[in-house]
Amino acid sequence: MPYGGNAPTFPRIKVWDPYKRLGISLYASEEEIWSARNFLLQQYAGHERSEESIEAAFEKLLMASFQHRKKTKINLKSRLKKKVEESPPWIKNLLNFVELPPVEVIFRRLFLFAFMGGWSIMNSSEGGPAFQVAVSLAACIYFLNEKTKSLARAFVIGLGALAAGWICGSMFVPMIPTVLIHPTWTLELLTSLVAYVFLFLACTFLK
Repeated sequence: MPYGGNAPTFPRIKVWDPYKRLGISLYASEEEIWSARNFLLQQYAGHERSEESIEAAFEKLLMASFQHRKKTKINLKSRLKKKVEESPPWIKNLLNFVELPPVEVIFRRLFLFAFMGGWSIMNSSEGGPAFQVAVSLAACIYFLNEKTKSLARAFVIGLGALAAGWICGSMFVPMIPTVLIHPTWTLELLTSLVAYVFLFLACTFLK
């Protein structure tokens, strides 16, 4: 690899437009920007001014891409907020009972209830999912109590979510074609899977 005086000079070193300097289109993705930068740095390695020019164009485009994503995110939040403000009163009242927790909280609770569902399926040939449902209900009440600081409220919401899930499961599971259901999966098991979904939603998104 050439160094010092023998290193080739980047021919677009003084081109002002960072897109033209890197030789990419105005609609280039971040992956294409990175690729162009890495390719050019390899071609003109050893020539300090060329490397600085390539890096400067790359950093300018990367910052512009970041600002665009940030602006898009802010605009999305503004549009959602506007939609909520323009929504009917009953929707506003409903949204007062809903919150969006951090992503890691969502995934931890999703994993817990998915595990309960898998456990219930694995034990379907040995017995019903009564124990798993009881553990899931207890977990739901525990998480709700952490948020609401009211065991009575958590208990009511948890039981309500379980009841709603069980009723919906009892209504819709029989509509599933039997060819899609494993022979060992009972109505009780499938209904419990629906109940796990309701318990997950209640303890994760309800205030």
